[in-house]
Amino acid sequence: MLDTYIQALIPILVAGLLSWVYSFKKHNVNIVDSLWSIMFLLAALVYQWQNQLESSRAVLIFSLVSLWSIRLSIHLSMRNWGHAEDRRYQKIRHNNEPNFKFKSLYIIFGLQGILAWIISIPLLFSLGSDVPLSWFDGVAVVLWIIGFSFEAVSDYQLVQFKCDEANQQKVLDTGLWAVSRHPNYFGEFCIWWSFYLFSIPAGGWWTIYAPVLMSFLLLKVSGVVMLEKDISNRRPQYREYINSTNAFFPGPKKQQSNLMKEQKT
Repeated sequence: MLDTYIQALIPILVAGLLSWVYSFKKHNVNIVDSLWSIMFLLAALVYQWQNQLESSRAVLIFSLVSLWSIRLSIHLSMRNWGHAEDRRYQKIRHNNEPNFKFKSLYIIFGLQGILAWIISIPLLFSLGSDVPLSWFDGVAVVLWIIGFSFEAVSDYQLVQFKCDEANQQKVLDTGLWAVSRHPNYFGEFCIWWSFYLFSIPAGGWWTIYAPVLMSFLLLKVSGVVMLEKDISNRRPQYREYINSTNAFFPGPKKQQSNLMKEQKT
């Protein structure tokens, strides 16, 4: 099993290298966003191919990984197409000049490849075991459906919101964005915990560090904290949005009385 896990790193790094060459020519590393979910699909392909499992459980899990990966990659590709380099990457570029175009091979593409490989380990167990389907898998499927729905629907709602030029300086606070400031990241959170649940019956209970790492990235590194670091300066309405809406886990709008208490403290 360890050999299979190590083999999965090869296509991930190759994909990262090819994407880096593309970004080198374009002077834009946005493509790494589209590559992120594909790296997990590449790992899943290696795990599935090496184990040659055709059980209903393996087919189910591989299908869920594929659906999540392809949808997210297409969405991010369409979002970034024809646009300048994302503000996050512009800042990283500025902090790592001169020669960021060379450094990005390991700062951006190599790092994300290693992270994807580490986080993919629950899939190694899920796709490498012939244990039969059980009620535990049913719980994982329900959690995956919740996560996928949150991620896909919130992405669609944000795209529609941005398509209206009248909303350029406004804040989306309707739909799923009314119950969470980052419903797409909450969806991603649910999906990776569902993949972990699939691994438990196959003996992968100890791989819990993978969804924990993903959760940390979503909450503290590339997700919530990074996006909200300066957004209030660019969109003053966002301050009110922060005070009224949960940051991550969905919940009802905060009552006015609670807001006043928070402001006093």
